[in-house]
Amino acid sequence: FDPRHYLRTHCHGFPKTGPHRLRFLLESVKDLRETLKKKGSTLVVRKGKPEDVVRDLITQLGSVSTVVFHEEVREIL
Repeated sequence: FDPRHYLRTHCHGFPKTGPHRLRFLLESVKDLRETLKKKGSTLVVRKGKPEDVVRDLITQLGSVSTVVFHEEVREIL
C-alpha cells in the first residue's frame, strides 16, 4: 500500500482513496490472501513507497529473477 494514494488530490482537495474504497481494497486483499493460502501459497503485503518496498523485498528474498509491476494513471492537470 503506497501511502501517497491516501493523500488529498491537488486540484479539489478530495481524498484520493475514500473510506469505502479503502474498505473494499482491504477486504479484497484479505480475500486474495485467504484464497492463495487455501492453494498453498501466500500474499506479501507491505506499506510504503513501492520504489523502496520492492527494493527491500528483493534484498530480503535474495534470489529474484523477475519483477512485474504496473504504473498508475496520473492525474492530468
